[in-house]
Amino acid sequence: MDYKALAQQTAQEILGYYQDTSGWKVVKNSKKITVSSKASKKFHGNLYRVEAMIPESTSKLSDFLFKPENRVTWDKSLKMYNMVLKIDLDTFLCHTITESFAMGSISPRDFINLVSVKHYEGNMDVISSTSVDFPAYPPSSSYIRGYNHACGYICLPVQENPAYSKLVMFVQTEMRGKLAPSIIEATMPSNLVSFMINVKDGIKTQKNSIKTWISS
Repeated sequence: MDYKALAQQTAQEILGYYQDTSGWKVVKNSKKITVSSKASKKFHGNLYRVEAMIPESTSKLSDFLFKPENRVTWDKSLKMYNMVLKIDLDTFLCHTITESFAMGSISPRDFINLVSVKHYEGNMDVISSTSVDFPAYPPSSSYIRGYNHACGYICLPVQENPAYSKLVMFVQTEMRGKLAPSIIEATMPSNLVSFMINVKDGIKTQKNSIKTWISS
């Protein structure tokens, strides 16, 4: 499989979602985080758009979201996030295992994702992710193997305040298994808000750690 070509294609899809302003319906507004959705063209489910302002520069925010090393320390939705193949500096395959959510009504899933970061004019970064088959990590009986259709983040500087970034996240996850679509639709918006809160808290913790290290 040409992973780099697929990563480029996925990044273009994420850019397309960002530029598409029609048909979005706001499904949740909480803690200055907005979640919108529309029907996905990839599967019988929703494409979600999540927007928030993050108190960090775009380059640092992009680095924070892209690097796999510390992901499970701040992303409370995951129990495991491991790089399984490094393709180049900007592209890798990862194996993730989620925690259960919706008060246990949705059991943990695992995913094999192709993750990539692309840098564009105007200091805009696109971090894209899509599920792939990887023979070294076949599905197991321990977890239901989920599938992420083109997902990702757009990181943009806030022109009037470069210390802040606009973060726009796109998610279209096929949970698979025997879940009723209504359960996913009812629980996904709150889980996406929680994820954005985890990002904000993780950035804050990282800044405090750096300050402590400098002052010590």
